Amino acid sequence: MSFKKINRLTNQGAKKMMSAAIEKAEEFGIPAAVAIVDEGGHLILYERMDGGRFHTQHSSTTKAVCAASNKRPTTTQGAQGQHMDTLHAIGLALAAGPERWTAMEGGFPIIFEGECSGGIGVSGGNWEQDEIIAKAALDAIGAKEEID
Repeated sequence: MSFKKINRLTNQGAKKMMSAAIEKAEEFGIPAAVAIVDEGGHLILYERMDGGRFHTQHSSTTKAVCAASNKRPTTTQGAQGQHMDTLHAIGLALAAGPERWTAMEGGFPIIFEGECSGGIGVSGGNWEQDEIIAKAALDAIGAKEEID
């Protein structure tokens, strides 16, 4: 077979995710930055809430790209899910490119019908808040955070 049907995240779907993420961030009372990318790590939609710190643009985008690339949530574990110490986590980020890999939580792949259709990254709260905000966005479109 030369071609495979894939599910692509639409701009409308990304906007639905963004709305849910911003609503959840407002519930926490934090000015979050939210980045949504396609399966190739290309930005579809980005928003930094009023009062959000400027560095959150880079961290949220990196989380989204990393999650889409690895097809799993961002974490302190390596690309294959192995445990890593801080030195190895920094080394992997440098090797992959600091805009392509991060060990910070708050990034999730967008899994639909068993395929990765992109990634979402949230920055601005603590790691648990960032994850909850991202999961609310996934729930808004019926996507999962992990491949079954």
